[in-house]
Amino acid sequence: MKLELSLPGLRKKRLKPHVTAVIVAAGSASRMGGTDKILTDLAGEPVLAHTIAAFSENPAIDEIVLVVRPDRREAVSALVERRGFPKIRGITAGGETRTASVMAGLELAAAETTHAAIHDGARPLVTQAVISEAVETAIRTGAAAPAIAVKDTIKVAEAGVVTATPNRSSLFAVQTPQVFDFDLLRGALYQATTQGATLTDDCAAVEALGMQVHLTAGDEENIKVTTPLDLVVAEAILERRQRR
Repeated sequence: MKLELSLPGLRKKRLKPHVTAVIVAAGSASRMGGTDKILTDLAGEPVLAHTIAAFSENPAIDEIVLVVRPDRREAVSALVERRGFPKIRGITAGGETRTASVMAGLELAAAETTHAAIHDGARPLVTQAVISEAVETAIRTGAAAPAIAVKDTIKVAEAGVVTATPNRSSLFAVQTPQVFDFDLLRGALYQATTQGATLTDDCAAVEALGMQVHLTAGDEENIKVTTPLDLVVAEAILERRQRR
């Protein structure tokens, strides 16, 4: 890991892990028809409020950093103040890419942070079990992410013509939170940035360093709200949970 060792300010490892959750909510919401998905009402509260609450309640999470669009920073600050969420360390503006946004969030992490849990702000239904298992596995192995097996047959195509049919028994849909050793993730994102790589998740950056990412149990209800239909589904899931 020569790249990591060359980075300034590497954090001294501690016997007791300190986990910083970086909740990334800086997307453009283009698939929501212009509606800001993180502030959209879900069962009486903004989507982001449900997400923050899940991490606030988890004992494995020591602090929370929020990464938002610059034009939503004031609204999110008001939300945090109104709800009185514990563990909020800070709120920062996201960058032009997901990688830049995550790196901005890592910059706010406490000096004692040993691990970072990166989560999509638009995944409000994440359970305590999913968070805890991903954190515990990352502390033990260095990198972990929840995932669920793919049910549908997947086709690889070019110009609308199928070129391959992968064996779905080896295919998994990865969710968040994706949890990593802090220095490992920072080194991986730094390399991705210098190489101009376009990433849709943080596991890809770590994998590019040749490091293994261990999959943990995801949850079919841990959906990402990206379209109006997703919001309808999320409402139904919450209603069912409240009836239990």
